[in-house]
Amino acid sequence: MQNVIELLRESQAMLEGHFLLSSGRHSDMYFQCAKLLQYPDKAQAALEQVALLIREDLKSGKLKIDIVAGPAMGGIIPAWELGRQLALPAIFTERDDSGKMVLRRGFDLHPGQNILIVEDVVTTGKSSLECAAALCATGAAVSSLACIVDRRAENADKLPWPLYPAVKLNAGNWEASECKLCKKGVPAVKPGSRKI
Repeated sequence: MQNVIELLRESQAMLEGHFLLSSGRHSDMYFQCAKLLQYPDKAQAALEQVALLIREDLKSGKLKIDIVAGPAMGGIIPAWELGRQLALPAIFTERDDSGKMVLRRGFDLHPGQNILIVEDVVTTGKSSLECAAALCATGAAVSSLACIVDRRAENADKLPWPLYPAVKLNAGNWEASECKLCKKGVPAVKPGSRKI
């Protein structure tokens, strides 16, 4: 875990300030994992421990995965890298013109296939749930979720699958009405790509 924090710092992927997250929540930290993932060696290193834990659970029969999927944009590279480390195919979902998460580009899933969803950062799990809905519409089933940074609030809703994070970090994670930085008049910036 400490190694992942060092990788985030080295690549300047861990930012401090006042941020409006893609989830609509506010935070004093932002994780721009694209800065880390631009380096293949750092992407590999950040996800090695995750791959090890998943391989152990696959070997023990605790987990079954046939394919890895990531929601665009942030999940594409980590899904590909984890797929590579697990020797599994990796695909992605993306938003259509209406903003709905869909599976396209000719990716094929079959009923009964087990999917590992991979994200860069999990804050509320909203993107993962949207990705899962698109994947499960094909008859496939989501068996687990992995990410580089788990930044969910301590009182966050439980996710419906086992989560394999490279690192769990406690960062400010507030509803806008409860944001300590808004109350101090600190302006927020929105560095993410999703429209709220």
